[in-house]
Amino acid sequence: MPQRAAAGRVRLADLSAQGEPWLWCLGGALALGIVMILGFLVLVFWNGVVTFWPKPIEVVRLTDDSVIAGLPTRSARFRVGDQVLAALPAEKRAEIAANGGFADRTLYRVGNYDLYGEDFRWAADFEVVDRSRPMDLVLVERLEWGVFVGRIAAFTRGGETVRVDDPTSPALAEAWRTARARWHEIRRIEKGEIGTVNHHLEQERLRLRRALLEHPDGGPAAEAARARFAERESHYQAQYEALAARAQALKAQHEAETVTLIDVNGREKVQPLGTLVRYHAANQLTLLGKLDVYLSRWAEFLTDEPREANTEGGIMPAIFGTVAMTLLLVIAVTPFGVITALYLREYARQGRLVSIVRISVNNLAGVPSIVYGVFGLGFFAYIVGGSIDQLFYPERLPSPTFGTGGLLWASLTLALLTVPVVIVATEEALAAVPRSMREGSLACGASKWQTIRNIVLPRALPGIMTGIILAMARGAGEVAPLMLVGVVKLAPELPIDGFFPFIHLERSFMHLGFHIYDVGFQSRNSEAGKPMVFVTTLLLIALIFAMNLTAIIVRTRLKRKFAGSQF
Repeated sequence: MPQRAAAGRVRLADLSAQGEPWLWCLGGALALGIVMILGFLVLVFWNGVVTFWPKPIEVVRLTDDSVIAGLPTRSARFRVGDQVLAALPAEKRAEIAANGGFADRTLYRVGNYDLYGEDFRWAADFEVVDRSRPMDLVLVERLEWGVFVGRIAAFTRGGETVRVDDPTSPALAEAWRTARARWHEIRRIEKGEIGTVNHHLEQERLRLRRALLEHPDGGPAAEAARARFAERESHYQAQYEALAARAQALKAQHEAETVTLIDVNGREKVQPLGTLVRYHAANQLTLLGKLDVYLSRWAEFLTDEPREANTEGGIMPAIFGTVAMTLLLVIAVTPFGVITALYLREYARQGRLVSIVRISVNNLAGVPSIVYGVFGLGFFAYIVGGSIDQLFYPERLPSPTFGTGGLLWASLTLALLTVPVVIVATEEALAAVPRSMREGSLACGASKWQTIRNIVLPRALPGIMTGIILAMARGAGEVAPLMLVGVVKLAPELPIDGFFPFIHLERSFMHLGFHIYDVGFQSRNSEAGKPMVFVTTLLLIALIFAMNLTAIIVRTRLKRKFAGSQF
């Protein structure tokens, strides 16, 4: 018996000495991490993909004879309150008691915010008398007030009211397409042609102000500038009035052609037909019809501007801002990170000072991102940008041009945030180049710079690309510093347009990360914003994946190029 116990202790000691239990723990931790990541991706993917799939409309009659119509969003189990329970019939109380005091309820998106003052409503199962799906109910997506759930009663065309018995009526569809085309024409005139005239007027005003600043005492030059401004102002004012008259005439037609919407309780809503973004008879849709609505919603989401406090419409400005900021970040961080790492590894004399610098660089990676945002706002926007405004844009003051948050300062701030990652990755890549290659190059008569340029850097490029990939991934997902240095809830103008210099880095911009925060936590209705949070998160993940995949492909090709050239 003592010998068997001793043998058992030896076997246990051998397992511990070999680290077998720790290997199992490490493997389990790795498996748990992978499961968590995959679970998160599956959750985001599923909720994002099904967001735009059209749902049926249910009409629910409750025990108090009220009727609601809406799209079933989700179900949940809840504990019934004592007061509610006491008012229920005996059989309902018995059912709830059998379930431990719990009951099921369904959340319906009833829409019609302008009529009800709410977008969603819960309906408990014990309140429901009847559920049905009438074929004539329509889901209407509007420019304002969110969706409308009900029926289309009539529309006006050419001063004549046309009754609608079937929501799939070709006459209604044709009138709607005409009204939408007119609405787009109004927007083209207001944002395009009138916007161009306003831009020219603003430029003339700035030229006059600059001339007056250069000649504060007046004189012939100032008088000539005033005369030129008066002439140009009258010219552009005439153009503005003509365009405004055209837009006003189209608006009159737009307001005259209306549609009458009726909810399930008979309440009417009359509004211009052109304000209907999309409508469909939800309970009549075939599979092809649902697919058409689904794809049209995705197209709108990817190419249009947001509306209804970013909970509806598209996010094209946020996509553009995210991509532009990330590319500028890479352009800024790569040379600074590579040059710094090259000096520290190849030229600096290794000693205590260089060690302190390396430690400081490594510690910079742990500084909270909001600190970088405060630094970017104070240094880049207020000091550098304010100086630029005083030197080059005095006529625009006190309105800031570069002296406030914008795309340029946001990109530079995130470049500072991610430069430690690039420095560390580049140093590791430079250290991985075999010493024999350096010595062989020097032995052949090459200088130190020629060796670095022709031997070291090409073979370190895969590692440098790794640092750039990590910088892109972190920079594209940051939100806190951007809130201080340029990102906004809604950007009326993109950083690129048709006016010189065409790319305007001083403008504010939208960002997918901030869009997720704004929709999820700042919208008036969290339930309405929740689907947009998932689909925007899915798009942000896909965007970062696409940019990183491109960099990984380049890195892989560089590795293959130099794989067989080492000795």
